[in-house]
Amino acid sequence: MRAEQNAISDFEFDEKTAKALLEQGIGLVNTHKEDGIVRGTGALIALDLNGDETMRILSNKSGQYLSLSRSVQSRQAYPTSIMGSMALLRQLYYDADWYKKGNIKTTDLTLEAFNQNTNLTQIFAAGSRANAVRADKVGDQFDIQYTILGGGDEYERIETVKNTNATFIIPINFPKPYDVEDPFLADRLELESMREWNQRPANLSALENNEVPFAITMQGLKSPKSFKTNILSSIEHGLSKSEALKALTTVPAQILKNDKVGNLEKGSFANFMMTSGDFFESNTTVVEHWIRGSRHIFEDLTQKDIRGTYNFMAENDSLTLEITGSKHKPSATISSQQSKRSSTLSYSKDWVQILFTAADTTDQRFLRFSAKITADASDLNGILHLRDGSKQALIIKRENKGSEETEKTENNSKSREKKRIVQPVTYPNGAYGNYKLAEAETLIFKNATVWTNETQGVLKNTDVLVKHGKISAIGKNLNSKKARVIDATGKHLTSGIVDEHSHIAAASINEAGQNSSAEVSIEDVVEADDVDIYRNLSGGVTTIQILHGSANPIGGRSAIIKLKWGLAAEDLIYKNSPKFIKFALGENVKQSNWGGYSRFPQTRMGVEQMYIDYFSRAKAYDLKKKNGKPYRIDTEMEVLAEILNKERFISCHSYVQSEINMLMKVAEKFNFNINTFTHILEGYKLADKMKAHGAGASTFSDWWAYKYEVNDAIPYNAAILNNTGVLTAINSDDAEMSRRLNQEAAKAVKYGGSSEEDAWKMVTLNPAKLLHIDDKVGSIKIGKDADLVLWSDHPLSVYAKAEKTLIEGAIYFDIEADQQHRAAIKKERNALIQMLLEAKNKGMKTQPVKVNKKKDMHCDTLDNNEI
Repeated sequence: MRAEQNAISDFEFDEKTAKALLEQGIGLVNTHKEDGIVRGTGALIALDLNGDETMRILSNKSGQYLSLSRSVQSRQAYPTSIMGSMALLRQLYYDADWYKKGNIKTTDLTLEAFNQNTNLTQIFAAGSRANAVRADKVGDQFDIQYTILGGGDEYERIETVKNTNATFIIPINFPKPYDVEDPFLADRLELESMREWNQRPANLSALENNEVPFAITMQGLKSPKSFKTNILSSIEHGLSKSEALKALTTVPAQILKNDKVGNLEKGSFANFMMTSGDFFESNTTVVEHWIRGSRHIFEDLTQKDIRGTYNFMAENDSLTLEITGSKHKPSATISSQQSKRSSTLSYSKDWVQILFTAADTTDQRFLRFSAKITADASDLNGILHLRDGSKQALIIKRENKGSEETEKTENNSKSREKKRIVQPVTYPNGAYGNYKLAEAETLIFKNATVWTNETQGVLKNTDVLVKHGKISAIGKNLNSKKARVIDATGKHLTSGIVDEHSHIAAASINEAGQNSSAEVSIEDVVEADDVDIYRNLSGGVTTIQILHGSANPIGGRSAIIKLKWGLAAEDLIYKNSPKFIKFALGENVKQSNWGGYSRFPQTRMGVEQMYIDYFSRAKAYDLKKKNGKPYRIDTEMEVLAEILNKERFISCHSYVQSEINMLMKVAEKFNFNINTFTHILEGYKLADKMKAHGAGASTFSDWWAYKYEVNDAIPYNAAILNNTGVLTAINSDDAEMSRRLNQEAAKAVKYGGSSEEDAWKMVTLNPAKLLHIDDKVGSIKIGKDADLVLWSDHPLSVYAKAEKTLIEGAIYFDIEADQQHRAAIKKERNALIQMLLEAKNKGMKTQPVKVNKKKDMHCDTLDNNEI
């Protein structure tokens, strides 16, 4: 947090860079120090090559800058994740308010500066449309509207971006085409990467069409020359010239609350440029650029146009001189009937110098022609210096004049070659995405074997009517005129699988910077585009709890989501869902296999004392809060107080029986209970104590011996716990296992002798009860959400396939549609590969194929807090 940091304190004018920017039409630069979550203030600089700092600095505090990336200067361990950055930023807003009200007597330079800067434009460097939504979420909480630096991918979720109501600053650093000549490498290139290359130039057009206000930035471009090139590419892909001009002038001025720039009105700074034509044409150049009335000349308007064809004699050889290129930067080609000569041309103030080689390529000597251009630019009148050192007077007459229109046509032709067919966006915008979002239907499943998970048990040859997203009727011979009939004869219909412990669909899993991260929430980092959502749907999973990892004894808050493939992250999260938090015991929290030795606790004994300490502090905090006295809001203590008040449930990572017993005793000391022990591989050793405590169990079916503390695990665990009366579920904790949880449930029958219905409840009704959402899901009952799976076979069979997976009456996975997806992906990949090959064939610079290996999240996965 570096709110006291001011970019102007480190300002140093770079004349070379300034000149390069002026030549591209950029006259003002808004700069800041790109370091930290709160980065302090920026400065608005006029790129005046003739003035001094007093003329160049237009604003020494142009805005306050924020991001989700921690400072590289920080020596603190916290935060280590995006959700940690969000939590820290929220706490800063609370602390700044507490400080502003005079509740902190000592001077805090950061809080003081932060409060002083609140009247400035708040610019948030999000870097992606997902982080833009996250930033806006924080801003909405504190009634702040950020201006957001985007990532260029806003087109992928344009409606979500629009709903932020933010003005965006958009980079135009488009990716280069990939080199896919090698078919083996091409096979490894992700569809998403190819689409990104194809679609990004149309991003600004999408923003314009959806009335999202935006400015354009050159951030991320390696060369200023790419700035105009990429703007023209955006125009070719649908951006209007008028909107492009606004994005370069008036919108940036509005963002910075400066009415003296970005316009040509009376009283404004004399900042303008003169160009050789329409700025948004490829052959147009900046002739002059005026900054606060200071003139910068880049092209001499009086310079004569010498382009054309000339014929002359040199050393008894008849030569043709072709002068082409732009008027102010011409180039020369000299040739004869026998050969082409290597040549260079320089032109300045009515004088031209041409250097060229002899016909004899083995001769290293050059010929030089130095000439004065005549008034009408029809002749080159000068001296030819021969190889032997002799000179001769030479007048070269222009035979044909070069055409300005021809050059313009050629340039525009080259520009058009860059245009390509833009692939339509899908939701999500990658493999298996849909052009249209799934919608609830009225359906009748006819003659199915229905696993109700209710007192009716398993019903043969039964119909189920789905209407308005709910289960409307269950029985024989059901009819509805508006319903689409699905023949389920010989098939099995079940409620959707509920995975109590998952780590898919999240951008972060652990905030490992300190021993308690109760202040962070997985809801902040739900990743709706994770293809594992689709893969889980193909295995019949409809609801998951995304748990924080086990890097610390007190982890972060959970996210309970429905796998509505294609919808935005906020639309996946259960509305008003029960509150959960992740706790952890064992090797991970005491850093047995990772991390250093500086963080407490380092032993299992220390873990117990840490819990007692934190709950004692939370109890004192809650008491002060309830007494009505002023108190500093502590987001971490707020969450722990919810546990004490039985408003938030705990799901605890656990293995060893002694620790499980310890945590139950700590909970009883503070008058609450542990809702769920997850993993719980030694649960069979103290099932009776868990039942007495009121704890549930969410376990693996048969994982064991993958580390020392699980050596006592047995595959009979789930059945023993269930038979003892402990509410028992089987979870995945793994992106692959979650696709076959139906088979994991079957192992309770194989090893423990559980009934088929009891085994099936372990992945449906029981986890729904553990998550306190069994009033909505987990069984087939009239009035419950129509979260259903149609199986091709007995759901506990290894041969069973999920043919259709529904959530609230909408089909999110269909095995026949899946085959169509695969064919469409193959076709689209080929089309994009052909476009990439064409781009390379036309001489465009390419980049090597990048193999993006998907990162699977687990309990111990750490992220590096990068945007």
